[in-house]
Amino acid sequence: MNITRRSLLKIVAAFGLAGALLGLPAKAAAQAQELSPTAAWAATLRYRVVPNVTYLTANGYEAKLDVYQPSTATGNTPVVVFIHGGGWTGGTKEASVLNILPYLDMNWAVVNVEYRLAKVSLAPAAVEDCRCALRWVIRNAKEYRFDTDKIVVTGHSAGGHLALTTGMLSDSAGLDRECHGSEVLKVAAIVNWYGITDVNDLLEGANRKTYAVQWLSSLPDREAVAKRVSPLQYVRAGLPPILTIHGDADPTVPYTHATRLQAALDKAGVPNQLLTIPGGKHGGFTKEEYLKSYATIRAFLTKHGLLK
Repeated sequence: MNITRRSLLKIVAAFGLAGALLGLPAKAAAQAQELSPTAAWAATLRYRVVPNVTYLTANGYEAKLDVYQPSTATGNTPVVVFIHGGGWTGGTKEASVLNILPYLDMNWAVVNVEYRLAKVSLAPAAVEDCRCALRWVIRNAKEYRFDTDKIVVTGHSAGGHLALTTGMLSDSAGLDRECHGSEVLKVAAIVNWYGITDVNDLLEGANRKTYAVQWLSSLPDREAVAKRVSPLQYVRAGLPPILTIHGDADPTVPYTHATRLQAALDKAGVPNQLLTIPGGKHGGFTKEEYLKSYATIRAFLTKHGLLK
């Protein structure tokens, strides 16, 4: 997801963050401008930033993540694992950093994750990587003071899909072999922004999408792999609460992916909520729609005991 200045202002306004930057003394504001965009924003909110931590090396590729840790927090803090979008073929954690601002404003820790794109490794590599990132969070919880009972995973578009698979996969899926460990990979909630829930649906027919075709490419068993990485295949009782935000006019990820997920979760008895953005496209919502979305996230997290 490419963040324009206009989109930034919508996000900032939606969470009342303008004062965090615009209210800085002139000297401090000037110093912030000299930092990287990621560190500059975090500095305004009194965060310690630990950038580019390698959490996995696979196929000669070093997958990295950034950690944002509240410097004023005492004790363990809830943590959001954010996964960027880009159709599994593009995007970077740096380009998506503005999406984590609402969670910094909540004084949560944030782990911003990158993963292998299609040009490095085809499916299911991205899914495996994000599961490894979750394992890293749990394994390093003591050092970074993460509250492992309050891990929320979120992302937009392909990142929404990866947030779902990260939080929903069962051990029997066989997608945790890239990084071994005894940790139980569980999250407390999933916030899915217009994520793909049925990958096969995007390979052929009316909903065919180039990005999905590129991610699966010419794998001889691509339909089987697509099924294996589709969140709808892992719906079952006992999953964490799931919030989905999706525009009903989305041209990139069909809105039916959200409604089918909701129906399956309801049937399985999984706590869930679907926030529909009427006429909403693939992100780029209005200020009012962002306000409503983030207010819904806060209410959802509060309802499930993750936010006071």
